[in-house]
Amino acid sequence: MLIDLLLGALLAATPTGAPVLVGLDLEFGHTTSTSDDAVKLGAQLAVAEVNARGGVLGGRPLALVERDNRSNPARGVENLRELAGLPELVAVVGGKFSPVLMEQRPLARALAVPLLDPWAAADDIIGGSAGSFVFRLSLKDSWAIPALLRHARDRGLRHVGLLLGNTAWGRSNERAARAWLAAHPEVTVADVQWFNMGDASLLPQYQALRAAGAEAVLLVANEQEGATLVRDLATIPPAERLPVLAHWGITGGDFPALCGAALQQADLVVVQTFSFVGNRSPLAAAVLAAARRHGPLATQGLKSPVGVAQAYDLVRILARAVDLAGSTDRARVRDALERVRFDEGLVRRYGQPFSPTRHEALGPEDVFLARWDAAGVLRPAR
Repeated sequence: MLIDLLLGALLAATPTGAPVLVGLDLEFGHTTSTSDDAVKLGAQLAVAEVNARGGVLGGRPLALVERDNRSNPARGVENLRELAGLPELVAVVGGKFSPVLMEQRPLARALAVPLLDPWAAADDIIGGSAGSFVFRLSLKDSWAIPALLRHARDRGLRHVGLLLGNTAWGRSNERAARAWLAAHPEVTVADVQWFNMGDASLLPQYQALRAAGAEAVLLVANEQEGATLVRDLATIPPAERLPVLAHWGITGGDFPALCGAALQQADLVVVQTFSFVGNRSPLAAAVLAAARRHGPLATQGLKSPVGVAQAYDLVRILARAVDLAGSTDRARVRDALERVRFDEGLVRRYGQPFSPTRHEALGPEDVFLARWDAAGVLRPAR
């Protein structure tokens, strides 16, 4: 029944009331990002499902309103301000880039607009929950980094070099790493190297980490810079290639295509919170089937699947909260998000996703490691 509902949602008649608006502020203008399309698709699937069930508030359809922040924080702030001016808009869904949501966070509170995070991982996006208008259903750095460092320790790699983007997100990850390492002296930081977005090579920073005694590299990068490092590694002798433990920013683009054959020459793992691969959940099958109604999927499946899954769950939780609030009043929707119950999740069973003291719907237990196989499929690591 659920599969039939999702498959038919796109063709179903929409409710007849005035639309209730949900903003999407994503990096559509970013040339290599696939996370924007993934988040949009997840939101579209959720909206289609909600509308097929009759909408919200007794018969009003949800409708998405898009803005392009181009991964630029200043543009994201202006987009949020513009979206907040739309009558009947109940929330804004953000995208991959933590610096954008970091800049939007105080404005969301000032404008009393719920800001929903289905991807960006910097810890400080949430901060203290009391009075906050930001809600995250995603990974956070202080869960991702310990998972990667535990993997290094378990492999006997006790000296780790940090290779970080020179952004608020990179600095968030440095803090997360040092906090974990302070409690686990069996693993040490050999060195910290920084890079800028668009750097043509990361080999100088990588070689500096090797020279400092690093036995593995913890990489915090998005897809372009991550692929640059992988291609760099393919140019040096195999004996000089250290294992790479990567945050999930590299999965926000078509990483196998950007790396080419070099990907299979790298010993690389990446953190994830969700996978359709091997997932026997009926809901996962239903979402994939519904996604195919939006357009053909490549043989390796959806790009940036965590964005699809997390946005799908987050928008469905929002719809439940709007009904609980009984209104499109944003302050009431925000309060309802802290009280709503929701068990029918794709990523997990939530119970109560959020509370007045917790604006994180996921937890460290949801984090696992994955690798790309020879066909370019990202699979949970065994």
